[in-house]
Amino acid sequence: MAKRNFGAEVSPEDKKKVSKEGFQKALKIFRFTLPYKATFFVGFIFLILSQITSMSIPLLMGQMVGAIVSPQNAITQSITNVPTNGMSQRIGHFLHLDSTQLTLNSVTTLFVILLILQAGFSFIRVYTFTLVSEQSMRDLRKTLYTKIITLPIPFFEKNRVGELMSRITTDITQLQDVLSITLAEFFRQIFTLVGGIILISFLSSKLTMFMLLTFPFLVVAAIIFGRFIRKNSKKVQDELASTNIIVEETLQSINVVKAFTNERLEVKRYSSSVQKVVDYALKAATFRGAFISFIIFVLFGGIVGVVWYGGNLVLQGELAFKDLFTFIIYTGFIGGSVGGLGDMYAQIQKTVGASERILEILEEKSEIEVGNQKSEVGNQKSEVGRSSQLTTHNLQLTTKIQYQNVAFSYPSRPDMEVLRNINLEVKTGEKVGLVGYSGAGKSTIVQLLMRYYKLTAGQILVDGKNINEYNLTDLRRNIAIVPQEVMLFGGTIYENIAYGNPQTSENEVIEAARKANAFEFIESFPEKFQTIVGERGVKLSGGQRQRVAIARAILKDPAILILDEATSALDSESEKLVQDALDTLMQNRTTIIIAHRLATIRNVDTIYVLKEGEVSEQGSHDELVLIENGIYANLVKLQFENGMVMES
Repeated sequence: MAKRNFGAEVSPEDKKKVSKEGFQKALKIFRFTLPYKATFFVGFIFLILSQITSMSIPLLMGQMVGAIVSPQNAITQSITNVPTNGMSQRIGHFLHLDSTQLTLNSVTTLFVILLILQAGFSFIRVYTFTLVSEQSMRDLRKTLYTKIITLPIPFFEKNRVGELMSRITTDITQLQDVLSITLAEFFRQIFTLVGGIILISFLSSKLTMFMLLTFPFLVVAAIIFGRFIRKNSKKVQDELASTNIIVEETLQSINVVKAFTNERLEVKRYSSSVQKVVDYALKAATFRGAFISFIIFVLFGGIVGVVWYGGNLVLQGELAFKDLFTFIIYTGFIGGSVGGLGDMYAQIQKTVGASERILEILEEKSEIEVGNQKSEVGNQKSEVGRSSQLTTHNLQLTTKIQYQNVAFSYPSRPDMEVLRNINLEVKTGEKVGLVGYSGAGKSTIVQLLMRYYKLTAGQILVDGKNINEYNLTDLRRNIAIVPQEVMLFGGTIYENIAYGNPQTSENEVIEAARKANAFEFIESFPEKFQTIVGERGVKLSGGQRQRVAIARAILKDPAILILDEATSALDSESEKLVQDALDTLMQNRTTIIIAHRLATIRNVDTIYVLKEGEVSEQGSHDELVLIENGIYANLVKLQFENGMVMES
């Protein structure tokens, strides 16, 4: 009768009150099961059949005991005189069948048939529920991943990657467990509890009332002990999370740990945290042990009491021995269901919490819709309207770019204005440079061109048309970025280059690598283009990663090119190779260059100097260096002096 997994803590974010509103929200997730409702119905039918066969086992065991105790009249009597004038009388007759009407062999044969039926029913039930849960969760995973990947950048700034990973893994797994296991178990426990009490009341109403008197003690004990157990279990989980954080931080910064020879310090930190886990776990185990001891005492004490009271009824001729035996088995069934319902309630709490968190993401507004797929929840429209639908993919820009009185504040910091009254122009095929101190707003300007954020004021025009009027996907397909910190996927070099245009041919990938000055170093690897680059491209040097990124941009063949400090972190030799590749990439393309090394923008058409979110100076290199005490002139002078110091 002891509760399964008693004391398993429901985390605060999981621990949702099972209210009507929360339950209705959780039901929205189960819309994903509707395409498979016929299979679910079949599984539910076999769940009922399986449970009926299970509930019949104690009856047959009672008949078997009766046949053993009184075998002398087994041959002389048969099953007759079944009442037909009422359901309760029929049930009573079945429960009180005279054991001499069935021989031991007959009962055993029925038992074998029943077990075969139960095995078949259980198999079909498990398979159908698993089929529904796997297919439903597959659809939910696809929908959730599609939703996440189509959400705008501000969403990812407000939510941590680890948290989103938890939604698509832990929360969906929780829902999957509910569909495949918990839901079936919940109905089984309810069926067992209600059916068992009804059946034993037919066997003996007096003994049933006596047995039910033990239930309040179990409920009170579960409430009192459960509060202490959950409290300490929560501390265990929190401390385990702390130990995981220590491991994560240490492994991510292993080079720093070893450089400062702090292995002993980290081991001491981890050991201390693990010891706290042990201390809290032992305290929780104390309460859990006391609770289990109490449950065992009440459970077996209740059984002893039932046997004592039932034995007296047998001696008084009010109850047959086989009925007492059946009653005791049913009592065990009922006790197990009561214990199991507590665990079911904890699972329901987790399910409501997981459902709400998933729904929060599904109800977010996407910036694009993949294909013609509609949202599964709410049928809400995309935030960017019809222009975001993937209806056309052949937009060709001549690409004159204009920023007109642009102002911007990040959604997370609306009180801090990042850009103010920005006016700049990039004519078709021109190259402009953005210069300024860190935090001046250089990267923000190009992020606004990509429509990562909404403008606070002003507008950005491309070919004389507001960028908000373009199909978002088509607009971004005409723009390529080569960043300072290149992000490569963990696959092969070929896959990373081909990411710029997944429909490209192998010859085009190789040609892009040649133009990016990457072909030579790629061919030097034993696996050549099939070389695995490792997580984030860690197996390649900085210059090699940059050239792979340039090859990817070349393959995309964009109309607009953005270079975000693409050579600032490279040594001189790598910088020359990358710069040569960039020169090839910039040919006949409208280019915006964000630069710290001013030598990379000496020959651009126009340089815009930013200060505190505003354009402070603009002009060519030759014009700006002549401005006395100008920002650009001072930056050039400072970099020239630093260069002289390094050479000396």
